[in-house]
Amino acid sequence: MKILSAPQIKECDQTTIRTGISSIQLMEKAANACASWIVNNMKNIKKVQVFCGKGNNGGDGFAVARLLYEKAIDVEVYIDRGKQDFSEDAKINYKKIRKNSGIVFKYFSKFLPDNNENSLIIDALFGYGLNRNLSGRVKAVVDQLNSSRQPKLAIDIPSGLYADKMTDDNSTVFKADITLTFQFYKRSFMHPETGRFCGTIELLDIGLDQQFIDDAKTDFFVADRQMIRSIYRPRADFSNKGTFGKSILVGGSYGKMGSVLMSTLAALRTGSGLTFTMAPDCGYGILQSQVPEAMFVNSGDNYIDKLEIQEKSVYGIGPGLGKEKLTQQALFDFLKSYKNPVVLDADALNILAESKKQNLIPENSVITPHPLEFGRLFGKTHDSFERLDLAKKKAKEHQIFIVLKDHHTAVVTPQGQVFYNITGNSGMAKGGSGDVLTGIITSLISQKYEPESACILGVWLHGMAGDLAAEQFSKEAMLPTDLIHKIADVFKLLSK
Repeated sequence: MKILSAPQIKECDQTTIRTGISSIQLMEKAANACASWIVNNMKNIKKVQVFCGKGNNGGDGFAVARLLYEKAIDVEVYIDRGKQDFSEDAKINYKKIRKNSGIVFKYFSKFLPDNNENSLIIDALFGYGLNRNLSGRVKAVVDQLNSSRQPKLAIDIPSGLYADKMTDDNSTVFKADITLTFQFYKRSFMHPETGRFCGTIELLDIGLDQQFIDDAKTDFFVADRQMIRSIYRPRADFSNKGTFGKSILVGGSYGKMGSVLMSTLAALRTGSGLTFTMAPDCGYGILQSQVPEAMFVNSGDNYIDKLEIQEKSVYGIGPGLGKEKLTQQALFDFLKSYKNPVVLDADALNILAESKKQNLIPENSVITPHPLEFGRLFGKTHDSFERLDLAKKKAKEHQIFIVLKDHHTAVVTPQGQVFYNITGNSGMAKGGSGDVLTGIITSLISQKYEPESACILGVWLHGMAGDLAAEQFSKEAMLPTDLIHKIADVFKLLSK
């Protein structure tokens, strides 16, 4: 699914209107989608307090308030004091709602928190076109709303949030529990500094012009289920273990053997035909007893001091690797000789960062850094937007794929495209989850998925396994090894 910029969304709205639907009809369609979602999904809500701005987002709010009132929900509408210079469509809906004597109108200054779980605050102050910080009475009321314990819902985008960039430090933004957004995710929903204001995001299709959407140019995408199904290839019946590649997971050192063990198990669960673990001898008993399906290759005593090259194999290097001098040299020698794509994670990335030898990474390889590892590799950045811009630059410079791990992990391609992942949860924020991802992506590349497809599918699969694990065990109690077991359930979902 494409992510369009705020100017592109505005143009898409205008194109849709030119095809025959009026702007007020489009607004009514958006309001109906919101009201229907609220009625169908928040059945305990008996009262809404709707805060409306003067633009079209306020018009959406007036229409939603009217439709909810018609569904026998008590409605209070709050507007700013002063001249009511509404946009044309907002003015039309304002006049409509004024005809309903049962709807209470108040100014922002008269708001009193209800603090009742059956009462809902709806933010319809500003939409995606906002280009300045909230100030004055609007800022004051949003600060007051944020301090209320009532459930909070934003229409299209939380007020105070920009669609395509960071908010300023200490700026006021409506803190939603739920955001009902129209047709497209916004980039700001995908980044930790700004996405935290959105709560749960629900995407509502309001029938914007599909031809415009198809033709629109963008570098930013959401890896939705439709995209994943287009990538996923079910296994052919007439095949053998050689059909599904040869994965070699390289890592482990004394006291850190669990990392490469999880990578190996994940590679097997993801469908690798032949799987090897290249690890020091101290891990032989652990690996052979815990994962008998994988073959063991001895690469040292207590840490890896040699890395042999096997033909027609895909390597995933780094989990539990350690940074011993001999391990570093073994990695350098391997990367100088091996020219096929590899997957690099954890200590493999830290070794390259400390040695300033990022140029050794073969083209079309995959690196999977978390924010700190990325900073060590390519330099510190002020925020995740800046980090993503730098990742695009470095992916192009080195001709590699960068999997920027975060709440919404981003796959960055050498061509500058970005694919945000929307599966996964905070229960995965535990040591070992990244090792599982390394095994998954390595396995997919060994099965002849192109690196880009392997990254997008692998990150989605990893996150979906995390969601299923959280559902069964809870975010607090789930373990990285639970992700490995849930991979099977994800493939069952895909195969239906």
